[in-house]
Amino acid sequence: MSRTTSTPPDGLVVVDKPAGFTSHDVVAVLRGVARTRRVGHAGTLDPMATGVLVLGLGRATRLLGHLALTEKEYRGTIRLGQTTVTDDAEGEVTGAAGAAGLDPAAVAAGTAALTGDIMQVPAKVSAVKIDGKRAYRRVLDGEDVEIPARPVTVSAFDVTAVAERAAEDGTPVTDLDVTVVCSSGTYIRALARDLGAALGTGGHLTALRRTRVGPYSLGAARTLDELRAELTVLPLGEAAAAAFPRWDVDERQARLLGNGARLGTPALPPGPVAVFGPAGRFIALIEARDDTARSLAVFV
Repeated sequence: MSRTTSTPPDGLVVVDKPAGFTSHDVVAVLRGVARTRRVGHAGTLDPMATGVLVLGLGRATRLLGHLALTEKEYRGTIRLGQTTVTDDAEGEVTGAAGAAGLDPAAVAAGTAALTGDIMQVPAKVSAVKIDGKRAYRRVLDGEDVEIPARPVTVSAFDVTAVAERAAEDGTPVTDLDVTVVCSSGTYIRALARDLGAALGTGGHLTALRRTRVGPYSLGAARTLDELRAELTVLPLGEAAAAAFPRWDVDERQARLLGNGARLGTPALPPGPVAVFGPAGRFIALIEARDDTARSLAVFV
């Protein structure tokens, strides 16, 4: 990590987002701290959620769309026995079937059915666009929203603790502490909703903490107060090397790729690849198609 100077830096900032802040709120704070308007984030977190939010400063904003597609990891709490309009604790309770004495085998079967490559319907109160308009806007306008299912991958959906208790309205509920590893675009709220539906109890999410985005975990994250005291930035090249496969090229190839030329490539993995020239200089983000490098973003 490097300390910022009077010149706005290029690089990534890994934030431990506090509860009650939107992702845009965090961007606004970092714009003030870094003294630059060029700040963006990779992967939105709901206001209720805390944890890893990756922000890009300066030229690093061009990495964010590719970083947002990487695998994510979460810790959360699912409350079985109640449903809400938002599928989380932020929304009004819409059903209270209750949940007590659940069969552990039934819970395990329910999480197993939601693991792997699945089709998931996002939460209705979400930023998903339907005919150009955000779903949550349509819900607020009183529309009956139908969101099509889309493919997501849930690599792990594990229950780590179970607790029976009474909700504030007296409904007997069961809280499951869970860990989830999933692809971009997966709604943990929707997993809570669907698990509750499968068990016949209803369910919603009461707590969520994102512990990892791609290679960036809570260990690298800083709170907003820490960043106000000292802004630490992962330099652009280091950020790219940590997040993407690497291809080292010679001076001639670096010059051509820096000019956007297409070159033949060795066998490279699918998806974005970070290209480095002599002396470890970060040149570009490319994608290999038919053994030819196609530039996604050039940084020299």
